[in-house]
Amino acid sequence: MSTGVPMPPPVDKKTPGYVQRLTYLESLEAPSDPRSRRTAARVWGGLWPVGLAILIVLAVWQLIHVSGWKSQIFPGPGATLSNLWHQLQTGLLWHAIATTAQRAILGFGLSVLIGAVIGAVVSRIKPLRAAVGSLITGLQTLPSIAWFPFAIILFGISTTAILFVIVLGSAPSVANGLIAGVDYTPPLLLKAGKMMGLRRLSLYRYLILPASLPAFVAGLKQGWAFAWRSLMAGELLVIIANQPSLGVLLSTDQDQADMASATAIIIVILVLGVLVDQLFGLADGAIRRRWGLAGQGS
Repeated sequence: MSTGVPMPPPVDKKTPGYVQRLTYLESLEAPSDPRSRRTAARVWGGLWPVGLAILIVLAVWQLIHVSGWKSQIFPGPGATLSNLWHQLQTGLLWHAIATTAQRAILGFGLSVLIGAVIGAVVSRIKPLRAAVGSLITGLQTLPSIAWFPFAIILFGISTTAILFVIVLGSAPSVANGLIAGVDYTPPLLLKAGKMMGLRRLSLYRYLILPASLPAFVAGLKQGWAFAWRSLMAGELLVIIANQPSLGVLLSTDQDQADMASATAIIIVILVLGVLVDQLFGLADGAIRRRWGLAGQGS
């Protein structure tokens, strides 16, 4: 019976014809491009939308500047990018980036540790979840800037005060992400794990945590966004002597009405946040491909 698909003539008389036909059809479905080309296509597919968005923002920015609206206050892209290039050639900006990055890594690391522990405990103990589950969500919605007066009174003008607010702003998102992942673990999978002898810590390590990984990564991504916002607010409010940071540079530029420098620092803050968000996007894409939720070319 003809299928409408051209078939090659048999080349091996010892192999059944239907096996050769199936092999031929599978070869048609297999990707013909080398792995390097597929990787380059994925990279290009991720870069060109970002490049297009940057061009659109620059074009709109230039049009606003040319229109003369707030021209004495609102600098154009040319002056701002020139100022940014000049700052990148000085050690002060790089020192500030290093200070801010160190605080971000430490604060977010503490948030992940504390949030994961709280999420793991709350998700498995029903009375505790009924008692503090809503409190975790409430802490997540509370603006982090509201904690700074309390943090300054408790820890003084110090890095500890900033880290304290970062943890309070970020850890609830991490905890909620893990709790959501545990909630969506299939009951049949839990029964299978228990039948295989998995209990408590081993059940968490080998079954629940891998099953909740997609939701947990989403919680980490959201937690990073809260941590980054809390850190920027903290550096604007808690100015520590002899510790230059991006928030300190931004505050100084605003006090001096140097809007070109202030806008350049805002660009640096935005770029750093986007880069970390892209890393979380890569992790999420890798998990989706491993779970078969997205094609290899996505």
